[in-house]
Amino acid sequence: MKIKKENIYRGAFYITGLLILAMGITLTTKSGLGVTPIISVSFSVSQIFNLNFGNTTFALYAIFVLIEIILHIIKYGLCSHREKLFLLLLKDILQFPLSLLFTRFLNLFGTVIPELKIVENSLISCFLGRFLFLILAVAMTGIGAAMTLNMQIIPNPGDGIVQALADFCGKSVGLTKNCFDFLNICITIGVSMVYVGRITGIGLGTIVAMIGVGRFIALFNYLCKRPMANLSGLS
Repeated sequence: MKIKKENIYRGAFYITGLLILAMGITLTTKSGLGVTPIISVSFSVSQIFNLNFGNTTFALYAIFVLIEIILHIIKYGLCSHREKLFLLLLKDILQFPLSLLFTRFLNLFGTVIPELKIVENSLISCFLGRFLFLILAVAMTGIGAAMTLNMQIIPNPGDGIVQALADFCGKSVGLTKNCFDFLNICITIGVSMVYVGRITGIGLGTIVAMIGVGRFIALFNYLCKRPMANLSGLS
């Protein structure tokens, strides 16, 4: 069976987006300045209990997917939208293997990239150097998220849970994203204070990510969304 050129482009953009997103998240954690709100929960748990970051993130994503499934069943399972429910549940379930693949990327990049503050190079390990890497990480996170979302294949669970909550509550995705970020920050602070008596994973990078990721998504879409849609047959 001949594969259409548009589907090849679509798959290539999607996989590339996942790799860029995983690299961006990893660089954020390695900067030592705080991580993105959604990842802060799994990052703090992995740091506190000395667990593998990728595996902890996979467990968090699995919880997100289960919540998505429950919300979709409640919203569409009691009405006549059976076909829509089937498609939504299929996308939800496919997020499990996607999460496993994505978190393997996190483990791979986490092994290769060192903690920046202990690198024997004053430019990289100093605050300014780590802050510049943080900006790069936030940019990569935004670009990777935009590429995967624009291809409309399987959402990353971090995006999927926000979309499911927004749909269930009838609120905008932007407002739901802000509320969900705040919830994750509160959970991270609570877990950190209970187990180690100090905040873990929350810092300047968290604030920069909250503001910057959305801006980089908007900028990337302004510059690249239409050409990518044309190449992948989504226009």
